[in-house]
Amino acid sequence: MTKKNYWDQINTPIGFLTLTWGDKGLISAVFTKDAPENAVHLEKAVKDNPYRAAFAAYFAGDLGAFQGLTYDLKGTEFQMNVWAELLKIPPGETRCYADQAKAIGKAAAVRAVGLANGRNPVSIAVPCHRVIGKDGSLTGYGGGLKRKAWLLEHEGANFNAFV
Repeated sequence: MTKKNYWDQINTPIGFLTLTWGDKGLISAVFTKDAPENAVHLEKAVKDNPYRAAFAAYFAGDLGAFQGLTYDLKGTEFQMNVWAELLKIPPGETRCYADQAKAIGKAAAVRAVGLANGRNPVSIAVPCHRVIGKDGSLTGYGGGLKRKAWLLEHEGANFNAFV
């Protein structure tokens, strides 16, 4: 039996978020108004899914809404290590790229950690937005810095948007 993957789109306070998932878990969550590029290989969700509910709960203020979700992430071993470390950053807290590099045992790989964060396919739930500059400043985010600032404010994190 062929396993199916699905997609759905939700409207959030910071824009449309397109979710894709399959039997193993959430594959991606990206900001876009369009169907995913591979939509021809996916089925449009026709009923509620746990990922939609988790994102809705998060935006409604339940910062623990992603606990217990499963993911089906695809990446290099290094990327998978970086993304696993992202999942350890609690809501309302931030880390700098150097902290993240040290945490995975690759202290000199600060730039590579930044690149791996930039390739994170699951926005918000795998919280790359919680990684900021060493000086507390906002740094790159695939969804844009305005969204990153909104997410950090939503979680009550301390950061400096104007460094």
